[in-house]
Amino acid sequence: MDRPARLGTKRGAVPEVVYYVAASLDGYIATSDGGIEWLSPFEGKGEDYGYAAFYASIDAVLLGRRTYEQCLTFREWPYPGKPCWVFSHGRMEITEPRVTWTDQNPHQMVRELQSRKLQRAWLVGGGELAVSFRRERLISEYIVSVVPVILGAGIPLFAAGRPQEALKLVETNAYPSGIVQLRYLRANA
Repeated sequence: MDRPARLGTKRGAVPEVVYYVAASLDGYIATSDGGIEWLSPFEGKGEDYGYAAFYASIDAVLLGRRTYEQCLTFREWPYPGKPCWVFSHGRMEITEPRVTWTDQNPHQMVRELQSRKLQRAWLVGGGELAVSFRRERLISEYIVSVVPVILGAGIPLFAAGRPQEALKLVETNAYPSGIVQLRYLRANA
């Protein structure tokens, strides 16, 4: 994936929030019970789908509570070396050293990122969390890897919510596995 590590971010500018996510062809990011096993056949075959370059381009990770809880079931913490914030309305116990619980709203979180001089944050999983940032027009970039699987039901890419948003396609990558990665920027950004 040949793209600048940072896309137009200037020091002091509002941090970029990137929704980088895999979704089934019918628009689900997980099964109804939060399962992502359907992604397993596409992992570990010598192709990282641009993940390493993307991960190197971010400064922080933003997760919803359910995504965080799922990450705790993995053998290793999947976001090493990056400060992470877990959004939850209720206080929760955090066991990872670089992870912080937050109940901030999206604008407060972006201001915190800016105060810490973190310029690019990955919004991980959580259709509801994505909608809360999208509703405030705080997602500057969408990178969606469309996986050639139809789940039929599950957790949608975006939970129901407004407003409608126009996007500009700036990059596509098709992989031999059938995954197509689409990169969009906000059309009015």
